Amino acid sequence: MTSKVSSPTEQADEAVVGEQRKPPGAKDVRRLDRVIIRFAGDSGDGMQLTGDRFTSETASFGNDLSTLPNFPAEIRAPAGTLPGVSSFQLHFADHDILTPGDAPNVLVAMNPAALKANIADVPRGAEIIVNTDEFTKRAMQKVGYATSPLEDGSLDGYNVHPVPLTTMTVEALKDFELSRKEAERSKNMFALGLLSWMYHRPTEGTEKFLRTKFAKKPDIAAANLAAFRAGWNFGETTEDFAVSYEVAPASKAFPTGTYRNISGNLALSYGLVAASQQADLPLYLGSYPITPASDILHELSKHKNFGVRTFQAEDEIAGIGAALGAAFGGSLAVTTTSGPGVALKSETIGLAVSLELPLLVIDIQRGGPSTGLPTKTEQADLLQAMYGRNGEAPVPIVAPRTPADCFDAAMEAARIALTYRTPVLLLSDGYLANGSEPWRIPETDELPDLRVQFAQGPNHTLDDGTEVFWPYKRDPGTLARPWAVPGTPGLEHRIGGIEKQDGSGNISYDPANHDFMVRTRQAKIDGIDVPDLEVDDPTAGTDTAATTLVLGWGSTYGPITAAVRRLRTAGEHIAQAHLRHLNPFPRNLGAVLGRYDKVVIPEMNLGQLATLVRARYLVDAHSYNQVNGMPFKAEQLATALKEAIDG
Repeated sequence: MTSKVSSPTEQADEAVVGEQRKPPGAKDVRRLDRVIIRFAGDSGDGMQLTGDRFTSETASFGNDLSTLPNFPAEIRAPAGTLPGVSSFQLHFADHDILTPGDAPNVLVAMNPAALKANIADVPRGAEIIVNTDEFTKRAMQKVGYATSPLEDGSLDGYNVHPVPLTTMTVEALKDFELSRKEAERSKNMFALGLLSWMYHRPTEGTEKFLRTKFAKKPDIAAANLAAFRAGWNFGETTEDFAVSYEVAPASKAFPTGTYRNISGNLALSYGLVAASQQADLPLYLGSYPITPASDILHELSKHKNFGVRTFQAEDEIAGIGAALGAAFGGSLAVTTTSGPGVALKSETIGLAVSLELPLLVIDIQRGGPSTGLPTKTEQADLLQAMYGRNGEAPVPIVAPRTPADCFDAAMEAARIALTYRTPVLLLSDGYLANGSEPWRIPETDELPDLRVQFAQGPNHTLDDGTEVFWPYKRDPGTLARPWAVPGTPGLEHRIGGIEKQDGSGNISYDPANHDFMVRTRQAKIDGIDVPDLEVDDPTAGTDTAATTLVLGWGSTYGPITAAVRRLRTAGEHIAQAHLRHLNPFPRNLGAVLGRYDKVVIPEMNLGQLATLVRARYLVDAHSYNQVNGMPFKAEQLATALKEAIDG
């Protein structure tokens, strides 16, 4: 979905309820500036599809939005159990927002497990829509309810709407030749229709989507459409929902342009394709499926028309080996994985460092250690990216900060890899990969020129006057070696993991040469041109200048920025900076850190960036850490940062 919006503004991330109005013959309509909705049910209830469709219609309407899908680690956890609960949270607003929200204003609970797993996050006074058909004695006992929460008074502080979703869906589809089990599967569309009425969402996109998705099963398509419309009509006619809500488009939230809703993995995929086009190189992906990185393989496999070639290998090692071979052959080479896969790829990353070939290693971080929590998010691979290879094998590290920013981060990683002839690690994570937000589609003339010049002939003259090709003769500005495509006459050279002689590339065991090559490879990474770190500090240079800096990296950007906004709205003075380049660090980072009395670094790990900062700059950086598989909440961070300011 795309939509046009105009000039930017910044507003505090706070909800405002407008006046009620009631057109003749209609229900009350209340205007809100933002809403947080969470759909929750069994992993087979279609909560991700329901949330995705609501998100798509919200994007087409022009709201700013941020999403948080959350699903079980198991492929199919036992039905009706707490480990089997799948949820999708959407935060949408009439102004720019940064996070999926801390606490839902509306919870749609499809069964007792969904209610119990999510009720702790729901504030008093919020709306709860429950599917009463699923609140059987057996289902409630399965999750530890001794009595029905719908009857024992435990939900008295909430606005509870008991709706027999299953029964009403089956009734709406009684004229279709479907079994009861088949009809029940459409209850998520009934719920989507109800919420679409409740928040005045467009319906045309969802109806078109259902016709397309079930084009080969027209009876199923018709049934889902009927359930969706029945949910809308139920909201329109029932007395239980006396109020509907409007959230105006975010007409002032963004620069003028054409926007679409995009997830981090999709943005990353598009960034890789764009980089290959800007470099005028074929894109090659060698990959092995692993959650949450697999979607990049799925997406890139659709773009053969752009010269993209995807290879699903038998394991992680084969995937990166094929990618490195493609890099040697002159392609923009990529391999995708998550933390456990990075460990398996580490030897070949070291080989790429030794060969000095451009290679993009995309790590969509997830909970660990070992195979860990495949569907949960974490930032715990930073030290592995920095040091996780044998010997001295420095690798540049780039980290996107939002789902849409994954596009730009992919372009930047490609720039570094191609310019400096080096593998580059890009650290995204599960939160960015699966979350979504509006993305302004760039014009092609806004994209950087990434074209490279392959070696064409001899580049060195021997003492006897013979002209030869030296594969490790370096560009004096970048220290990059030439990129020679195999098959080019006269440019044959050795490859392999054994140390090379400077210049000639011959095998060398000379201690002095090894020392020189190690230091040269490090100097090449240290010399990479990265922008200076920008600091958001409105009080800089004033008598009341902030003395506390909050420094972040990766996906903590949204929660940190939302927390900083809240503190500034409350009158606090605090500075913020966010790192995209983690190796090398921006050249001004030390100077920035030195301007503040306190530096706080929130991370979804046990303090990995803080460890690097303390070691490199001898700054007493304070860690604020969380490793529960979920992103930070803005209120949680605001409280921690306020304590740091006051401490």
